[in-house]
Amino acid sequence: MADNALGRFVRARREATTPPDTAAQRRRTPGLRRGELADRAGISVEYLTRLERGTDRSPSGQVLASLADALALTTHERVHLYRLIKADSTCAPPGPPQLRPTVLMTLEALEPNAACVLSPAGDVLACTERFREISGLDDEPNLVRFAFSQDAKAHYPDWDQIANDRAAALRAAADLGDHAAAALAFELSITAGTAFTDRYNSAASLPPTTGTERWGPHLLVFETLHLAGEAEHRLMAYFSQH
Repeated sequence: MADNALGRFVRARREATTPPDTAAQRRRTPGLRRGELADRAGISVEYLTRLERGTDRSPSGQVLASLADALALTTHERVHLYRLIKADSTCAPPGPPQLRPTVLMTLEALEPNAACVLSPAGDVLACTERFREISGLDDEPNLVRFAFSQDAKAHYPDWDQIANDRAAALRAAADLGDHAAAALAFELSITAGTAFTDRYNSAASLPPTTGTERWGPHLLVFETLHLAGEAEHRLMAYFSQH
């Protein structure tokens, strides 16, 4: 990571965090001591020192989530923390996969209903116009990330159900070795915290392949069609219930 951006950010936030005993004693240095932050985050002082100095630049998602909680980071700051880790990667992300013409023709045939093709990690690879209109995603291309965003609870009246199902789907994909799903789980463990990790870690069943979901005022019944091929894409079709 260029210039130890993660370590500098963690140290700056530690020094800007008011210690609980400020009124009881004067300190030569501002903010929390390393030992105090380490205790809050459940890590060793030695490990925190390595993170701040940049000698360890690969902390786990659990460690970063614990630090984010201990430093009372906002949602935007959690996203920034994740981006500092992501910036350390020198690998260019792969381009979007090419879908077979017959898959795109199937989507076209499903108009005017909401339908989309998803990657195992929940990326929307293609969708109908109706899906764009009612999904609430706007510029967010991933169903799981959107489910744990700030806008999700307002969009999903049954948010708990949606969040459980999206986390279970991501867990199933990650357990089967999908690297994008594992990377997204790492990201959400930091940016969404326990709202995501509690559901992800406790997922004990596969997500439903059919059922109902409410998106805003729309009550939808859905079906999942697993597409042929090694990419394990799935087509989700949503139909309005009256």
